[in-house]
Amino acid sequence: MRLTQVLERAVQLKAERTALVCGAERRSWREFHSRVTRLAGAFQALGLKPNERVAMLADNGFAYFEFHYAVPWAGGVIVPLNTRLSDPELVYILNDSGAQILLLGPEYAARCAALIAGCPRLHTVIALAEVSGIGTALVSYEGMIAQHAPIPDARRHDADLYAIVYTGGTTGRPKGVALSHANLVANTLAVIPSNEFSEDMVYLHNSPLFHTSGSARLLAAVSCLATNIILPRFETAAVLRAIAEQRVTHIILVPTMLNRLLNCAEFATSDLSSLTHCVYGASIMPEALLRRALAEMPGVRFAQSYGMTELSPAATCLAPKYHVLEGPMAGKIKSIGQALVTAEIRIADPADRELPRGEIGEIQVRGPMVMQGYWQQPELTAETLRGGWMHTGDAAYMDDEGFIFLVDRLKDMIITGAENVYSGEVENALHEHPLVKECAVIGLPHADLVETVHAIVVPHPGATLTEAALIAHCRALIAGYKCPRSVEIRLTPLPLSGTNKILKTELRREILARQTSPPSRNP
Repeated sequence: MRLTQVLERAVQLKAERTALVCGAERRSWREFHSRVTRLAGAFQALGLKPNERVAMLADNGFAYFEFHYAVPWAGGVIVPLNTRLSDPELVYILNDSGAQILLLGPEYAARCAALIAGCPRLHTVIALAEVSGIGTALVSYEGMIAQHAPIPDARRHDADLYAIVYTGGTTGRPKGVALSHANLVANTLAVIPSNEFSEDMVYLHNSPLFHTSGSARLLAAVSCLATNIILPRFETAAVLRAIAEQRVTHIILVPTMLNRLLNCAEFATSDLSSLTHCVYGASIMPEALLRRALAEMPGVRFAQSYGMTELSPAATCLAPKYHVLEGPMAGKIKSIGQALVTAEIRIADPADRELPRGEIGEIQVRGPMVMQGYWQQPELTAETLRGGWMHTGDAAYMDDEGFIFLVDRLKDMIITGAENVYSGEVENALHEHPLVKECAVIGLPHADLVETVHAIVVPHPGATLTEAALIAHCRALIAGYKCPRSVEIRLTPLPLSGTNKILKTELRREILARQTSPPSRNP
């Protein structure tokens, strides 16, 4: 099983049909295939060897689609970079992955010097568009494609590594999830029927293609030979305009995106008559928001997908037929669905014993979509995949029909605007401040973002700390979306358990109670 085979099929079956649309430009499957094979030739001319890594820092565009196929065509491994990360975080990922080639979008050209200075193995930076004033000579992306001849497919397949995708780290460092061709082919074959994909669909790519939620749909839509509409980033007006102008049929939206779409001024007057399918996932969908979406988008078939990067990324689907508010299936709308055809799922106790239906435990998954492991972290891999099951860290129960109901997260992970933030990473940043004695980071409920990052900090005796100073300190070390949006400074020690762990549950309970309590009145 190899992901690149689809391009040969595309030229054989639909050579002149439109494959990609970005702005006013369109490219056929024949043009897409030609550019991929030439770009692969350019990578090999730069010295790319089998299994070596190529990274990309850019917004969505034609080049992201070409990156996903040209790198493996040349024998390499893709490393998509989160554009919201700070320079130190990107430097860490580039060095940890061993990437030697970087594709750089013009929006991020100003970061080039810092990345080159921090990454001695990075020998080539390729500019996706002409940039100036950065003091570093870059290789032209379009020039490379024009100058190189097509090469045969390296035919990487099955257990060959396809991607290293970095996620937030519980120990303060991002961890690279190693995904094979077999992993992603398995996900693609499961997603196509469950999401009701076909070659007639017009798919709108508005989610970041550095995320597995976006890139997995890229692979699935290309595999269907669908028409792919590409937006550089999510903007409500641009999404609505693209749906109307390009007659989009399928889209994926995280709850925050859906909420902002429904609340934007243009929604009521936009032509959404072509839209037939919307998949949502990545974070918990508030039921009130889903009910509103069903009411205001009655012609759309909604489906939910649950998973994580380590699962390539999908493990369950709540099919459109269960998105009803009345009748015998009405209660299923609160679940994350049933296991995909490729996934085996159980709910287990802390000793990894399967629990009876209805009892809450950890979601554990096994199947061909489960990652190979964490890049260069064998101990963490062994712990996470112990017994042959992927331990998700999510708590849920399963009913008698195999529907899974997510109730909480076992790990200290905060989901804010569909981005995963690990509290340990934020706490590590706070602890870098010389005046911080101890701290805890928790997620607090938020109407739009689902959760916001909140920090409780105890300064050293006699030290003076301010909320603004701590947030600014974090922004210099980690991505902005990971930084606390609010900070509470305490002069008393944080509550500890019997094993000297900070009791975050107690802190969260206290803060939420304080927020919901009516204000006191003076007599």
